Amino acid sequence: MKFLITSIAISTFTLLSACQSNNNDAGNAQHPAEHQVDQQQAAATSQPTVPMAKEPAKQLPDFKFYKVKSGIGFTNEDIPANRNSIFILFDPSCGHCQQETGLLAKNYEKLKNVNLYFISMNDPSLMASFLETFGKELVDKPNVEVLYDRNQEFIQKFHVPAQFPANYIYGADGTLKNNWDGEKDIDFVLAEFIK
Repeated sequence: MKFLITSIAISTFTLLSACQSNNNDAGNAQHPAEHQVDQQQAAATSQPTVPMAKEPAKQLPDFKFYKVKSGIGFTNEDIPANRNSIFILFDPSCGHCQQETGLLAKNYEKLKNVNLYFISMNDPSLMASFLETFGKELVDKPNVEVLYDRNQEFIQKFHVPAQFPANYIYGADGTLKNNWDGEKDIDFVLAEFIK
């Protein structure tokens, strides 16, 4: 009988603690991008042996991401040559990411000669319909790919951004041409992507 009462007390305490944690989380709402960066930083602190990229990589680093649609690996060797390659680190629930994607989609004709890679560490199921929802004109374009960063290589090798979307433009020679965090005017973005 004593064992049964102790078990019930422990179960009740655990249940109440879980409810309080959920309530506290609801009171600490933040922008999805801030939450994502916080998760990245938490992951970074749990793996102290892996350095985080505090400065943007000046040369395109070696990486392995995964195509969201097929799950097939995607590396530096898969990037078509002789054009700018734009890497956009995003969170599918980020309003600024959704807005930038929509504006890029509406201006696809200007982006036909650049490689455009949308990268996220979020669950691929959250990313699967991102372009279909926010950038329909980019779906199935040969120079556009949505990539899953399963091993958090972006923040280890490219850069840890302060905000989403984070944009990185690498030239045909693999040298960083420009980068920025957060929302920018679409005319600026387009000009930098094709420069």
